[in-house]
Amino acid sequence: MTDDPVQIIARGPRAIAEAAARQIDADPLLEGATYSILEEDEDHGIWRIDAFPTEPEEAERLREALAAQAGLAVSVEVLADADWLALALSGLPPVRAGRFFIYGAHDLGRRPGNTVNLRIEAGAAFGTGHHGTTVGCLCAYDALLKRRRFAKVLDVGAGTGVLAIAAAKTGARLALGIDIDPVSVRIGRENAVLNQVRVRFVHANGLREGSVQAAAPYDLVFANILARPLVWLSSDIRAALKPGGLAVLSGLLRSQERLVRAAYLGRGFRVERRYHRDAWATLVLRRG
Repeated sequence: MTDDPVQIIARGPRAIAEAAARQIDADPLLEGATYSILEEDEDHGIWRIDAFPTEPEEAERLREALAAQAGLAVSVEVLADADWLALALSGLPPVRAGRFFIYGAHDLGRRPGNTVNLRIEAGAAFGTGHHGTTVGCLCAYDALLKRRRFAKVLDVGAGTGVLAIAAAKTGARLALGIDIDPVSVRIGRENAVLNQVRVRFVHANGLREGSVQAAAPYDLVFANILARPLVWLSSDIRAALKPGGLAVLSGLLRSQERLVRAAYLGRGFRVERRYHRDAWATLVLRRG
């Protein structure tokens, strides 16, 4: 596979295209993959998947996942010198998750009047709102908001900042997003400006850094990362929360739920609720 930016295109019947999309969503090595699925030819029932990998290994895994579906015609095209990631994201439809409506610049005219609208431009950061983990976190947060508000919120592994921005838009007095990736921090700040909210995004390698501890303890901690880091951070997340505070955890497959749950139960948490979307799980835990 070439090192040049490529676009992978797959065409076929709707059921097969949707099965391929589910396979991409269920693959933990493709959790950050950018792709879209849409109906290309209504008369002939042809659906199309466009995938835009960011590195050769991801490109090869996407191609293999699509080619594994009998009935899909798969092709790979080298992209011209352009902002191909932005072009890919421009094709993504808006997402509804409870009261939240996540959209990009191309959907400015489609915002409902009765939702909390979040404009998220992903760039090179994870978190457009389309992934099952992000939707799970937002649905969990929506349910929590029906009972109470959260004054201080921490978003661990903030990516585009969508969760921290959602908190700021729904009454959080302080919303802090941290990420180990400086690019994500920059994109989170840009999205906060687009949404006209005050959210602080900082580069941090963990929850023990001064920028995180200065505002602790928090009423709510989001951590949409991966299963192993969630386990490693269980003690730090407990320390960052107020007694009785809530943690919304995702980035884990259903098959990893028991591992993560055990780590937090051992730290004195109890499970409030679980959400499943496709192969992914979201846990809502309360610190004892």
